Amino acid sequence: MELAGVDPGHGEGGEGGRPRRRGQGELATEVLSVLHRAPGPVTASWVQEQLGGELAYTTVMTILSRLLAKQAVVRSRAGRAYVWSAAADAAGLTARRMRRLLDTEPDRDAVLASFVTALTPEDEQVLRALLNAAEPSPVPGAGTTGAERWASSSSSRWCCR
Repeated sequence: MELAGVDPGHGEGGEGGRPRRRGQGELATEVLSVLHRAPGPVTASWVQEQLGGELAYTTVMTILSRLLAKQAVVRSRAGRAYVWSAAADAAGLTARRMRRLLDTEPDRDAVLASFVTALTPEDEQVLRALLNAAEPSPVPGAGTTGAERWASSSSSRWCCR
């Protein structure tokens, strides 16, 4: 994980000794990584320390607030402060991003078809196994889709919340 102002090719700064500018989303990714390693819900100050203390507290709070708006993190009161944690594991967050992207497309069928045709044979086998595991049983749950049953089953907790 790279920290503010550290450019691997230029020591402590970028060109001309200036701090390296992060790529879009890089800081949010670092914050989420810290939250995934956290022992439980943590304060923004704790996150700031784990990032090396180089960032202003307000910057950390801004990133956490933006992640909250995207439902990537959750917060709760702990006395007068908030404590923060990741809303899901890394796989769940990626799945949420994929769903959000799919929701923006007017032709979902075409997007899904394109996605499936681009899968490796190994990924296709995994997807088939997951879909087969979500196949409807003869009577219970009639009228619900395999995906709905999958999302509501206890076995899906690892991927989606």
